Amino acid sequence: MWFIFALLSAIFAALTSILAKVGIEGVNSNLATAIRTVVVVIMAWGMVFLVNAQSGIADISRKSWIFLILSGLATGASWLCYYKALQLGEASKVVPIDKLSVVFTLILAFTFLHEQFTPKSLIGCILIGAGTLLMAL
Repeated sequence: MWFIFALLSAIFAALTSILAKVGIEGVNSNLATAIRTVVVVIMAWGMVFLVNAQSGIADISRKSWIFLILSGLATGASWLCYYKALQLGEASKVVPIDKLSVVFTLILAFTFLHEQFTPKSLIGCILIGAGTLLMAL
């Protein structure tokens, strides 16, 4: 089931890029990011209440709060940079560079989460990196 959700995430991310590129025309990139963020907040809290998960707030540990807040800050920084890049550049060049996040995530997962580093992971990282450079240049 995780694969289906991951695939849907990729499809929605692709739509996000195309819709954002069209929508950001003539709009300040920070304002566009703020508008997008409000929509995401409404959707996320809507899902929380739809599945009746709001009671779990009290059970969140201090450590989880800290890391979720840091994750939110990283997401905000990523979105602000992404929208500015998308406003200044072509979507077909910005998006592949943004997807280098896959390579960075693997490196961070191996380093900090001690996830298994395999030859397959190394080859994948190299291919993603090379593909990104090929598409962006």
